[in-house]
Amino acid sequence: MNVRDLIPWSRNGGNQLPTAFREGDRDPFLSLHREVNRLFDDMFRGFGAGLPSLGAAPAFRGGWPSVEISDSEKEIRVTAEVPGLEEKDIEVLLDDGVLTLKGEKRSEVEDKDRQFSERFYGRFERRIPLGAEIREDEVDAHFRNGVLTVTLPKTEKAQAQVKRIAIKG
Repeated sequence: MNVRDLIPWSRNGGNQLPTAFREGDRDPFLSLHREVNRLFDDMFRGFGAGLPSLGAAPAFRGGWPSVEISDSEKEIRVTAEVPGLEEKDIEVLLDDGVLTLKGEKRSEVEDKDRQFSERFYGRFERRIPLGAEIREDEVDAHFRNGVLTVTLPKTEKAQAQVKRIAIKG
């Protein structure tokens, strides 16, 4: 077998199949080879579009909701995108230095004729370790246009522990 036969034909943009993949071949190893190439092609093709095409829901892509975390000297700010949810659908908890965002996204309609959906429904829970002491009585959460922003002010002790390190050239 030639090394070029190991490269899936769709990567080079050509429509021509390698000779090992023509219909007349009945070799089980070549058939397995073709199926493995197809699986890898399908998987990597999806990464360019932002979602793997393995049928995984967004919750399994590394965490849903998607969050943005900024850590300054005085506070930690966590911003989470939760489109399609309302304030009453989300619960924000702070326990032992871990911020937990949890809730549920429900389907608006019962559509028994639906054949395909890429939308995500169901319960979610995202835990974010903070790594600093927080003034729990001053934590603030705002929800607007599908974006949840949680501001967590650091204690004076946590602020004092921040040390600037000089970079030498």
